[in-house]
Amino acid sequence: MNASAADGYSGLLEWAEPIIFDRMLEAYGAHNSDLKIVWRLARLHARAWRALIEGDLKTFESRRGELIAALAKEDLDLDRVADADARTLHELLAVVVDRFHRTPRMSMSYHLALLELAGRLAPSKGPLPMAA
Repeated sequence: MNASAADGYSGLLEWAEPIIFDRMLEAYGAHNSDLKIVWRLARLHARAWRALIEGDLKTFESRRGELIAALAKEDLDLDRVADADARTLHELLAVVVDRFHRTPRMSMSYHLALLELAGRLAPSKGPLPMAA
C-alpha cells in the first residue's frame, strides 16, 4: 500500500461500503432478474472489495475465487466482474471529486487509493473454473 494513499483507504473503510454494495446490485441486476442471485453475487463481490480495501490480499483472492465460482454457476463470465468493478470505481471517484474537492490532501489520498485499487481489481485472464 502506498503511504500517501493510507488516509484514502482509511476513509473508504468508513463510508464506501454502502456505495460499493449498491453498485454491485446495479451491475448484477442488469444481467439477472432473480433478486436472490443478484444479492448473493453483490454480497460476495462487496466482501472481496472490503478485503482489498483493508489490504488483506489473501482474503481478497479467496473471496474473488468464491465470486468467480458463483458466477460460473450462473453462466456469467468475468465481464460481469469487470462491469461491477468499473461502476463502483466510477461512483467512488465521483463521490471523492464532489465531496472532497475542498481538501486537496484528502482528495489526493482518495485518488491514489482508488488508482491502487483499480490496478489490483483486474480479473485474471483465462477460463472460469467449472461449477461443482
